[in-house]
Amino acid sequence: MELVEELDRIAAVAEGYAGDGERLAGVLPAEPDPGARVYVCAFERGEDRSWLALDGDGGPLRSRARVRDAVSIAALCELADENAGGGDLSDLRSRLVSLRLTEHVDGIGEAEEAALALESVVGSPPRVATPGHLDAVGAATLRLERALGETATSPFAAAMQQARVAVDELALEVESGYKLPLE
Repeated sequence: MELVEELDRIAAVAEGYAGDGERLAGVLPAEPDPGARVYVCAFERGEDRSWLALDGDGGPLRSRARVRDAVSIAALCELADENAGGGDLSDLRSRLVSLRLTEHVDGIGEAEEAALALESVVGSPPRVATPGHLDAVGAATLRLERALGETATSPFAAAMQQARVAVDELALEVESGYKLPLE
């Protein structure tokens, strides 16, 4: 089954858990462990948000650890995709082309190839958040940073370190706003 079809199926199931005045705001597919697909569902009522994670069959998860793992990998992948290559890969690629055409900078071809490879790894939504995707984005970003001459410190790694706090805060928000008691 295609991911879009899976998301539609899960969204239909999740809508059955919406409370009065709530609407399903989004469904994020995550696979924190191979073969253990989880759909993190966000519900909104005005400024209030509640959460529910569903397994591949559409059953609600009650395990705090499984919910936290799914939320964490989904958030980390989202932040990695947003921060890869400085955040705007198409703009970066355009600037690299411009440099190649006007400045004839040594190694610019390698940087262009690395930026294109990173853009391919990041892809476009929807995608399933997995540790493998996170690793692939990190590796492709490292290749790009090296091609651009970043050798001392990785801006991407620094951004991901800072993102860890936001990921932990989101996991706590999900746990505190979870629709069912967690074990």
